[in-house]
Amino acid sequence: MTINTPSIMYTALLGLLLIALSVNVVLARRRYRVRLGEGTDEGMRQAVRVQANFAEYVPLAAVLLILSELTGMPIVAVHVAGILLVTSRLLHAWGLAHSPGRTFGRFYGTAGTWFVIIGLAAWLLFATTGFSRSQG
Repeated sequence: MTINTPSIMYTALLGLLLIALSVNVVLARRRYRVRLGEGTDEGMRQAVRVQANFAEYVPLAAVLLILSELTGMPIVAVHVAGILLVTSRLLHAWGLAHSPGRTFGRFYGTAGTWFVIIGLAAWLLFATTGFSRSQG
């Protein structure tokens, strides 16, 4: 049985990105000789924060994306949200990995992620309330 839904594809891509970020943490632990926690080296702390930030935002965003598709969001909108989410998370990871301060990637990656979460949450509120059905 084949299930062809864009939201699942984007969720799978995000899963692979989480593994890449996790591998980066493991490599940083070896490089900086940190067995537990973040240690004191800035590079180690950045690797952990990149992965942790991803883990803080992406699970909810992925659930919202799947639920939005299941509640009838137009496929084009699902693709736009999925592409924006994956792109935003890549931008954020790249930006934060290069500098703990404000960077293009970190700023726009965060903004894009928030935009997707707000948009999907709004869609679900609209789609699951009486507001989406014509009154009459």
